[in-house]
Amino acid sequence: MLKTHTCGELRAEHAGQTVTMAGWVHRRRDHGGLIFVDLRDRWGLTQIVANPTTAPEAHRVLDQARNEYVVRVTGTVRPRPERMVNPNLDTGAIEVDAAEVAILNPAKTPPFYINEEAPVEESLRLKYRYLDLRRERMRNNLVLRHRVVKFIRDYLSERGFIEVETPILFKTTPEGARDYLVPSRVHPGHFYALPQSPQQLKQLLMVAGVERYFQIARCFRDEDQRGDRQPEFTQLDMEMSFVEREDVMNLVEGLFTALVQHIGTKRIMTKPWPRIKYAEAMERFGDDKFDMRFGMELADVSDIVAGTEYKVFSEAVAAGGKVKGIRVPGCATYSRKQLDELAEYVRGFGAKGLAWAAIGDSETRSSFGKFLSEVTMKAIVERLDGQAGDLLLFVADRLEIINACLSRLRVELAERLKLRDDDALAFCWVIDFPLFQWNEAEKRWDPSHHLFTSPLPEDVPLVDTDPGKARGAQYDLVCNNYEVGGGSIRIHRRELQEKIFDLIGLAPEVARERFGHMLEAFEYGTPPHGGIAPGIDRLTMVLAGEPNIREVIAFPKSQQAADLMAGAPSPAESNQLKELHIQIVDS
Repeated sequence: MLKTHTCGELRAEHAGQTVTMAGWVHRRRDHGGLIFVDLRDRWGLTQIVANPTTAPEAHRVLDQARNEYVVRVTGTVRPRPERMVNPNLDTGAIEVDAAEVAILNPAKTPPFYINEEAPVEESLRLKYRYLDLRRERMRNNLVLRHRVVKFIRDYLSERGFIEVETPILFKTTPEGARDYLVPSRVHPGHFYALPQSPQQLKQLLMVAGVERYFQIARCFRDEDQRGDRQPEFTQLDMEMSFVEREDVMNLVEGLFTALVQHIGTKRIMTKPWPRIKYAEAMERFGDDKFDMRFGMELADVSDIVAGTEYKVFSEAVAAGGKVKGIRVPGCATYSRKQLDELAEYVRGFGAKGLAWAAIGDSETRSSFGKFLSEVTMKAIVERLDGQAGDLLLFVADRLEIINACLSRLRVELAERLKLRDDDALAFCWVIDFPLFQWNEAEKRWDPSHHLFTSPLPEDVPLVDTDPGKARGAQYDLVCNNYEVGGGSIRIHRRELQEKIFDLIGLAPEVARERFGHMLEAFEYGTPPHGGIAPGIDRLTMVLAGEPNIREVIAFPKSQQAADLMAGAPSPAESNQLKELHIQIVDS
């Protein structure tokens, strides 16, 4: 090894030892002869001192070094003078008196500062990702991700799970997003698909008798990007035989509770985790992924304002819509400019406008009060539990527009008002999802989760009689406004699976072509089974307190799904395309 110690391990008890260290020049300071260098590696920083009197050659070499040079230093560990001890640094009680210094590799001036957390344009960070990853925050995120994955592996292994790898090259079987296709040279005109998830394969492992499987699985989806999505991502894929819904949820709750305690960066707000039905989640939060760290829950006032003289409200209700509002604490003094800004914000999600009422100590000002009686206005305030100093905000429209607007508005206002506890994790389960959604354009039912989700046992008859009322044995794990995992109890009988295929409009021959291997497997003694797939990227993002998953992935794609460092995607050479029997046609 080129070094005997890391830059993060030396302490006062090492004083007097001769050590050799290697790393990057983090900072360099010339103090009238003495040169001080903070030497950095993955484990931390150590202060190096070069004295021109006692070690002139080491001083001469270190005098040439600049930030991000790679150097090797041999010297003696000594205590820092008491007044120079740095309590904020693990190695702050010592320094190394350099006797020999070698520059292993010089460095150009980096395109951004590595030794401080200054704002840097993301495209520049992604282009020079190998430099970005040298920064302390990014290094800590990689270490956190490693700790998360290691803990998961150990926890599940101790509970009888085995890790099984599944193929990356598989069959194209639509599962919600577009597939990434890989052309086959050996089979011209045929394609593999990169897996959106190992869904079918993990179910086949249950047929195989594995019983308890997991995998830190790479997945691929060709879909529009956002802060919590990437074209390629990693999930904890799990499947268990002979389980019911509560068994899976209890195991995951135990895993994540222990994980959060082990990591130690956050705390869980509520134990046990709440179970919230889908219908209740939409009523309270307007979304099936939400943030429970603050209030501002949606309240329905449709029954109060129906038939009133305020046409914006009454006509919306008469047309089959709703009127819902939220209570914003302490914002009754918002100016007209601020209210107009909020109205413009919700227009971005489809609202025609935003009605408001500001509750004062003696009176309530509002944009609609002159059209309502005092009794009606009082009932509205009571419905939202309004207090003096509060601002009430309302949207009147179709329910889906209301939910889209107010769910986002409550999150936006919580951010502005600093209502969220950044150290808290508000985990909860969302259950009892509709099994199907009606596709008006295609005049058929679509699965709300995926094709293999089982109905709740008591709702199986509804698949034949009233599919819209059937609930799926699905469960989503929600935390701090993110869905961090989703799963379900699966269908394990061929006849029920074929019935679902038929209901969603898959012709028998198409179902056999796409999923014949699954249907046949279900005839060979398939056990009841279920599983879940929490996202490693999203989970680590939440634990790290980062704004998007690109911050916890070593080499992510940009918002435009491009690798700015390597220049991918890139054109293929003509001979490659010819071998694959592919011709590029201008669109």
